[in-house]
Amino acid sequence: MPKILNDVRIVEQGTFITGPCCSMMLADLGADVIKVESAGNGDPYRSFKSGYYSAHFQAYNRNKRAIGLDLKRDEDREVFYDLIRNADVYIQNFRPGVASRIGAEYDTLKQINPGLIYCSISGFGPDGPYSHRPVYDSVAQAVSGFLSVIIDPQDPRFMGPALADAITGLYASLGIAAALVEKARTGKGRFVEISMLEAMMHFAVEPFMGYFALGEVPVSSDRPRLAQAFMVPCRDGKLVAFHLSSLDKFWDALVEAAGCRHLASDPRFDIRTKRIDNYEELRRELAIVFRSRDRAEWLERFAGFDVPLAPVNTIPDVVEDPQAKHLGMIVPVTARREGAEFSVRPPHRFDGECQNEVKAAPRIDEDGETIRSLLRTRPGAWPLAQQDLEAGDQQRLAYPLA
Repeated sequence: MPKILNDVRIVEQGTFITGPCCSMMLADLGADVIKVESAGNGDPYRSFKSGYYSAHFQAYNRNKRAIGLDLKRDEDREVFYDLIRNADVYIQNFRPGVASRIGAEYDTLKQINPGLIYCSISGFGPDGPYSHRPVYDSVAQAVSGFLSVIIDPQDPRFMGPALADAITGLYASLGIAAALVEKARTGKGRFVEISMLEAMMHFAVEPFMGYFALGEVPVSSDRPRLAQAFMVPCRDGKLVAFHLSSLDKFWDALVEAAGCRHLASDPRFDIRTKRIDNYEELRRELAIVFRSRDRAEWLERFAGFDVPLAPVNTIPDVVEDPQAKHLGMIVPVTARREGAEFSVRPPHRFDGECQNEVKAAPRIDEDGETIRSLLRTRPGAWPLAQQDLEAGDQQRLAYPLA
């Protein structure tokens, strides 16, 4: 795949998910990311279960290099500043006040590199009544209102992956990409700030607009009810999901394919507005219908009908899914010494090309010796990876993004 961000140099000092996710998104697009970790145990996400190379760490730290530094030591701080001096972007997700204590606050790094794009990711923002509170994914989901529109209030529980962490990382990478576009035009750096609260409120913009426009307090059942989205078990206990939207043709095709024309003439469901008003009753009726066959039978039956319907796949199901295979979504992990052999590729295509491999997440200080050596032998230059030097790519040694 074309390395769209091939000449972008990033120093990431992130832990857990938001900062590492942000830089991974840019690394997936070709940026050269050097992950700076505390000397010793590194990013705490490394040991999320055991050891120092958890699957969770691998997920958000591929396509990067790593160096371990103790910024309380003058020698290590100078290495850090040398990296900043020639970087385009710096990313951190410290709690407010931490960057200042280690000499990595914006004002200091801007003096070292006036064109630097500095991205600070926090939980609640740089100041305000909540700014110093500890924040994790579940807390951000809760305080932003997002959680209220996805949980069942009768059986409230957290579900799924760390959405707030990953979504905040995505938003941060978008802000950085915008700043890089500006820098390419003007040479100007930027101080980019984003918090998990701000990201999740923006992500939930639709229910907020429902509240402002209609004066109604959104609840988790609103979206599926209005969109006519259903998830029902089949005879074998496996689930299917379908989304009828606002087009009557999908409802007509559903009742035809499922052999439940009696529902189409039921006065509770004969027009879309009634199906919305009687959503729970319709869901129960459809559950009865779908319990009459195994899921494979239903999928075969619906193959000839124009209905947005799919199996609720497990992760192993998706790995073997024909469309996912056709798209080449599962790719090998290269340069690995341990950990997963395969991963999910970045979703982008550029001119029809997509990435067909990813580089393994680095081990603790994996590139530290090489980076230090390159900085000593080429002072004032960005430390290119050895393979770049061997390829004779000298142009990037002093490449100005602007």
